[in-house]
Amino acid sequence: MTAGLEESPAAGRDARHGPLIITTFGLYARGEANWLSVASVVRLMGDLGVEAQAVRSSVSRLKRRGVLESARHADAAGYSLAGSVLDTLAEGDVRIFERVRAVAEDGWIVVIFSVPESERQKRHELRTTLTRLGFGTAAPGVWIAPGNLAAETRRTLERRGLAGYVDLFTGDHVGFGDLRSKVRAWWDLDELTALYTDFLRRYRPVLERAKATAVTPREAFQVYVPMLTQWRRLPYRDPGLPLALLPPGWQGESAGTLFTDLNATLGAAAREHALSVIHPDH
Repeated sequence: MTAGLEESPAAGRDARHGPLIITTFGLYARGEANWLSVASVVRLMGDLGVEAQAVRSSVSRLKRRGVLESARHADAAGYSLAGSVLDTLAEGDVRIFERVRAVAEDGWIVVIFSVPESERQKRHELRTTLTRLGFGTAAPGVWIAPGNLAAETRRTLERRGLAGYVDLFTGDHVGFGDLRSKVRAWWDLDELTALYTDFLRRYRPVLERAKATAVTPREAFQVYVPMLTQWRRLPYRDPGLPLALLPPGWQGESAGTLFTDLNATLGAAAREHALSVIHPDH
């Protein structure tokens, strides 16, 4: 799954529910022939404290954005993820669940783009796409990321129709200056540290409680889906820079370990609850 599907802050007061719905579809619809009934979506979101009307409003917004499509199965109304979204989520799974970290030998990918003034919206789209891929800004119009993201970057730009505006380069940093200092200038590491610290503060106690007491499938679902929704943004903000270039005791490592433990502790039970809602007669 991927953060690239998030709604903008200006999308409306119910926009905060959209990411929960996307997470739910990414987790559970793909194993159900890419379909969830209206009733199951409303009930699952109700378990997360979202009222039915807010669910319908958020689903309508996701349909307008081309994320969800209406579909009927056996005369039941429901929704499916759009084909392009399925591709995006599949790529996102690698970042979110495998947490690949670059090493110095991976080098760098550099993106330079030129967009005519008449297509300024494409310029905004390119900047947004590169930011969501985890690129930093080395100079005006020059974007940089670890070299192991080259293939994903190429696929994403092609899929979004942006390749014609872009030149891609890969190589090594051969001079000059201290690369660690440059990385701190190219990426907002303080912001990333704050995001990881918040995740650790919020979910360390959750993991401790889950390991100390019996958690029902419904309780696991109520924790797991919001947790994954918060986490799945972070591997995109942080492109997995080599540890040697990051501050000592980088919080991303501790947060990643916590996520892995939460996923192992809660994921199966959360799925059990979701499937009990999706298939109430089984």
